[in-house]
Amino acid sequence: MTIADETTELWRDPTRSPDERAAALLQQMSLREKLQQLGSTWPDAEGAGGDVAPMQDTLLRAEPFDDAVKDGLGQITRPFGTAPIEVRAGRSKLVELQNRVMEANRFRIPAIAHEECLTGFTAWTATVYPTPLAWAATNDPELVEEMAAAIGEDMRSLGIHQGLSPVLDVVRDYRWGRVEETLGEDPTLVGELATAYVRGLQSSGLIATLKHFAGYSASRGARNHAPVSMGSREFADVVLPPFARAVIEGKVRSVMNSYADVDGVPPAADARLLTNLLRDEWGFEGTVVSDYWAIPFLQSTHRVASTITDAGIQSLKAGMDVELPHTLGFNDDLLEAVGDGRLQESAIDVAALRVIRQKAELGLLDPSWAPEIDGLPEIDLDSPRNRDIARRVAEESVILLQNDTQLLPLAAAPSIAVIGPGADDAGCLFGCYSFPNHVVAGHPEVGIGIDAPTILEGVRAEYPGSSISYEQGTSISGTDLGGIDAAVAAAASADITILVVGDRSGMFGNGTSGEGCDVTTLELPGVQTQLVDRVLEASSNVILLVVSGRPYAIGDAASRAAAALQVFFPGEEGASAIAGVLSGRVEPSGRLPVQIPGGRASQPGTYLAAPLALRSDGVSNIDPTPAYPFGYGLSYSQLTIDDARVDREEIETDGEVRVTAAIANVGSRSAWHIPQLYLSDPVASVTRPVRARLASRRVFLEPGQSAEVTFEVHTDVLGFTGRELRRQVEAGELIFTVAQDAADDGRSVSVVLSGETRYTPAARRYSVGSEATLSR
Repeated sequence: MTIADETTELWRDPTRSPDERAAALLQQMSLREKLQQLGSTWPDAEGAGGDVAPMQDTLLRAEPFDDAVKDGLGQITRPFGTAPIEVRAGRSKLVELQNRVMEANRFRIPAIAHEECLTGFTAWTATVYPTPLAWAATNDPELVEEMAAAIGEDMRSLGIHQGLSPVLDVVRDYRWGRVEETLGEDPTLVGELATAYVRGLQSSGLIATLKHFAGYSASRGARNHAPVSMGSREFADVVLPPFARAVIEGKVRSVMNSYADVDGVPPAADARLLTNLLRDEWGFEGTVVSDYWAIPFLQSTHRVASTITDAGIQSLKAGMDVELPHTLGFNDDLLEAVGDGRLQESAIDVAALRVIRQKAELGLLDPSWAPEIDGLPEIDLDSPRNRDIARRVAEESVILLQNDTQLLPLAAAPSIAVIGPGADDAGCLFGCYSFPNHVVAGHPEVGIGIDAPTILEGVRAEYPGSSISYEQGTSISGTDLGGIDAAVAAAASADITILVVGDRSGMFGNGTSGEGCDVTTLELPGVQTQLVDRVLEASSNVILLVVSGRPYAIGDAASRAAAALQVFFPGEEGASAIAGVLSGRVEPSGRLPVQIPGGRASQPGTYLAAPLALRSDGVSNIDPTPAYPFGYGLSYSQLTIDDARVDREEIETDGEVRVTAAIANVGSRSAWHIPQLYLSDPVASVTRPVRARLASRRVFLEPGQSAEVTFEVHTDVLGFTGRELRRQVEAGELIFTVAQDAADDGRSVSVVLSGETRYTPAARRYSVGSEATLSR
């Protein structure tokens, strides 16, 4: 067929709905043209300069671009995120690729271009924001949404359409390497912040992509790509709610499968997840994209498929729409499978329709669309706006763990020793999916592309009048003890010592945190523990600063230090944020999104625990009590929660209650108060967590100021999966506690639910509203 007048084609008409346009175009396409919309290609991937995806070397098959795009293409993989490239050169390259895609198919349909964006646009010279675990420490969904919108605007300005974020995996074991990529261990906090990120990114016109659906973070032994052994009830109540919220409330437009093996079924071939739950129950209307090489993994690692084509058939039938990062399973052999009856043509039609509809929504089918942008201005991917947002996220994420001696805030000091392997390495501020650690690591000939002061530089800038010395002491992961004596001497002779330990993120064993960097214990990497012990023995004025991607068992060291802070990779503005908290220029307001474990032995488990998971003297000799609990964080002022009350003491199982608490700042400094609402269910039909977070609220209080914080709780959020494996709200007593962390006694009030057990649908309420009223 030839297209005589493109503007008269119904599918080209922007006044028609995306559904109408997609259906009209699908009718005109051949089966191969439809199949091509389900595939992708990764231009220049062989030049990535190191592993940027799992098993890249074994599965990457170089195919000429023009061959890959013949008759069309679904997606272009990582045109900016594969190797360092100047912004304008990258934009020109993407324009060229899109023109070649359009010229290779008779309808001139362009491809969707996707990129990673977990800590910002993964491109050279782009802002590196804090890692998601740091976002979670802020308890600030509005700021996360603002950050995501800025990321999306930068990506959209360069022709990118889809971002592969956020990560909604709920942490179940701190030994897992990808803890840094998560939003912590509480499903409500994960869902709240992930949905905020989705709203922000999609407000820019980009497609957000939920990762990794589902169960990935609950692997046995915390090993990457390992089997998941989890009961249906735990899976439903812990793993799934963040995804459901982002789909139902956030209206996310794409979902990526998990690499996991969940009770023997890989999600990439699981129709119960990708179709029955995601689409039929939750009403998802977007596209499901495969995690990189997840489809061939069905054959090579899961061994549930005999061939790559068989893997493609299984995945397509299950509900997969697009294969990333390039086409292997969704190959031309599927055309033969349709011919011999192994695959219904309708399976290809359904997936192609979803992809084409999304292209219509993006404007890619409009007659006026072109890859070129007239008068493209100079684009600064690390603009002052971006850096300001990155700074605010970093500042709000710093967690003050210990300050018993009141050493902090430290206004000035005659001499300061800055010690530790993380002190003078900007890479220790970044997550594994940041461009400097993810891509530049394979291109040592180029710089990181951004201005990112190290912590040492940040301290020097914050304390210009101090004499500042530096000793590395040891490396992050090595065994060299040779520098420890010099570090001890520096600490002994200085008035104040800032001891910086923790992680340097990388990929697949090339870091101490990050994808494929799992650990067996929660002791600090390398010989950093020896460095900490020696320095603490040498000086009584040590500030312990842990900058990491996971929580480590640093409780004993923190208690011996004059002060201690936990910072999860804070990004390019992290050094200034940390120095500002040390000096008091910034008020600490971060709260732990994960516990700090009490022992160095591996401790699977989180705060969201049933009674049998807690300390049980006389039953087990292992004490799982954390050194610092979930939600914990100190202030430089004194904050109180004075009482709590409810507007009714009995409600129906389909009702609503308002929980109000009086809070105050009774100290001498302005501070952020972050009261947290927890639920306890003393007697239920199944075992319930001793405490479960429902919500939190950031409130800024001047010295002496008080406020009332009210949480509006619908019974939908109080439900759980019962013995019949249905989500239910049942009658009985519930206890609400407004506290400063999960272990704080706080102020409690009870409510009785009455009436019949109510079963809640997927389209229920997932969030708790809150408001704060300040005193005059």
